[in-house]
Amino acid sequence: MFNQEKLVHYQVEQQPSWSYYMTRVTRTMEEDQMERIMRLATQSAVVIFSIGSTSCMCHAMKSLFSGMGVNAMVHEFDQDPKPFMRLLGNSTSLPVVFIGGKLVGSMDTVLAFHINGSLVPLLKHAGALWL
Repeated sequence: MFNQEKLVHYQVEQQPSWSYYMTRVTRTMEEDQMERIMRLATQSAVVIFSIGSTSCMCHAMKSLFSGMGVNAMVHEFDQDPKPFMRLLGNSTSLPVVFIGGKLVGSMDTVLAFHINGSLVPLLKHAGALWL
């Protein structure tokens, strides 16, 4: 018979698999990208993310805002924007607009807000318009 108090128990910890580490790295990279997007989206009252400032949709968006007296900041993608769209959980097309740090949407959403009269209050609340 042996003394159970002196019995040493060895626990073998199961090492996480490679996919566990890759999932964590991917999740961390996505979180870093999302933090970067949110940081950029809050740098100005109106922020436009676009493929290029020369695109006709981006030009139309900038023209709409400048015609209202709003200076929109434009960030262009130098890479494939699909990861950005996946991060937002949105399948809309670019350009994408943030007002007051909050995602408004693509051009069709912004134009719908403009037509129904809710764009100006959004811009006022964000501090982009003072009138």
